[in-house]
Order: sequence, then structure tokens, then C-alpha cells
Amino acid sequence: MKTYKPTTKSSRQMTRVEFRKLLSGGKRHKALTKGRKHSGGRNAFGRITMRHKGGGHKRAYRLVDFYFDKKNIPARITSIEYDPFRSAFIGLAIYQDGEKRYVVVPRAIKVGDSFVVSENAPVQLGNRLPLSKIPVGTFVYNIELKPGGGARLARAAGNYCEVVAQDAPYTHLRLPSMEVRRVIGSAWASIGEVSNEEHRLVNIGKAGRSRWMGRRPTVRGSAMNPVDHPHGGGEGRAGRGHRRQRTLWGKPVGKGQKTRRPKKYSNVFIVSRRKVGKRS
Repeated sequence: MKTYKPTTKSSRQMTRVEFRKLLSGGKRHKALTKGRKHSGGRNAFGRITMRHKGGGHKRAYRLVDFYFDKKNIPARITSIEYDPFRSAFIGLAIYQDGEKRYVVVPRAIKVGDSFVVSENAPVQLGNRLPLSKIPVGTFVYNIELKPGGGARLARAAGNYCEVVAQDAPYTHLRLPSMEVRRVIGSAWASIGEVSNEEHRLVNIGKAGRSRWMGRRPTVRGSAMNPVDHPHGGGEGRAGRGHRRQRTLWGKPVGKGQKTRRPKKYSNVFIVSRRKVGKRS
């Protein structure tokens, strides 16, 4: 991690990832980028539907491939780049037929390394193959929930899932939340862990840096009036007045409370629920 000399109050604790040591440098591939309009958290009527969003620096959106529909054609990583829309690093992959695509790269991959998407691919870093052909104990990322549906699980920086059992036709995965879940064995996954594992150690340091990222201020519910939030009101610094922490709309949230719907469609795929509350 990169730290700063405490020349200001904010720089005393501010940290960031040392991108110069981890990225290959160079400009983005323009054919795989496009502009993207900022909604500011507002819908088509201009009303705020997602709080704490707005502003931020202008960013170009990278078209990242999560479907990996080019099978049995080896690809080589020619650059490792920063993506402002995701925490993980992305790499420019050039396939043997000349096509270029951006992909989320795994930890420890280097420029010049190759990968292949194939049912018969060896279990090596970056390769992609069906879950049913991956040995128990292997770390995987970019995991599909349905065959051909595109990567859905373990895409953020430093994340991975562990294959804990093969129970045909399903594969049991331990997710980053420690939940054990069944996924159909014909779904595909990539071998390895997502890059930029130091992302979780970043200290924003000052409010202005959050504004650069497009994050607007968050006001505590306990600082509001009763009309504005369930935690509001009271003389002085009062308690919230009820047992469970609530959102602005009165729904339970955080602090070890179960928020999953009892009749969620995917309940049948959960082998072991995630542990809520404090982790020992």
C-alpha cells in the first residue's frame, strides 16, 4: 500500500494501492471503451431512487467479457489495466484469431501469460472450464449460476470461491460470505482468485476523495427527525428506541439480522447459511 507524508490532516491516514507496481501501463483500448451517462441516482422522472450517489469524475466504461463464448481458442494477456467501474484489475486478452477482449484477471497473472476456455483445459491459473471438472479444494472466480448465463459470483477484488464437494449434477461452493451453495456442474468458472486483493485495505482519508468517486454524503438516521427516519428524534443523543436496526423505510438491516426473504427462489440451493453478526 502507498502511504503519504502527513502534510495535511487527511493525508495522515490516507492510503491507496500502488498501481505503478501492479499495472502494465499504457492507454486503454479505445475499441472496447465507450461513454456512459451518470444517472446521479435519479430515475427518468428526476426523482432520487438511489441515495448517496452523484457527481464524481468523468469515466470511460470498459466492455468487459463475462460470457467467455470463445471456446478452445487460446488467448494471451497483453496488458493489465485499471478499471474505474470495478475494484478488480482487467487485462486485454488477444485470442489466436486476432480478436481482442477485456477480461477480469486473476491474482499473480502477468503480461504474456495465456489462458484458454475449454472443457478439457488443464486446471491452471486463468483457465476456464465447467465446475464439474474442477477438483475439490480449488479456488475459482467469475462463476456462472446457469450455463451460458455469464459470470455472476466472485468478481470483486480479492474474492474467490472454494470448491468443497462434487455432488452430481451439482458442485458445492463456499462463497466469500462463508455460505455453502450448490451450483449446477455444467456452469463455468475460472481458476484463481480475483486480482487487486489490497483493495480492502484502502483508507479514503478525506470526504473530498469520496466525492471524486461519485459518493455523496451519508447522514446518520439518529441525527434526523422522527418524520425522516425510524431512528430519529429524542432529547440529546438518544437510543434508537427499538431492538433492531432499521432502514429509512423501516426494514431490518445489518448488525447480524437476517434480511433474506423466507421464500427466496434460491433457498433450495443453499447447503449452509452464511454466518451473520460478529465473526470470531
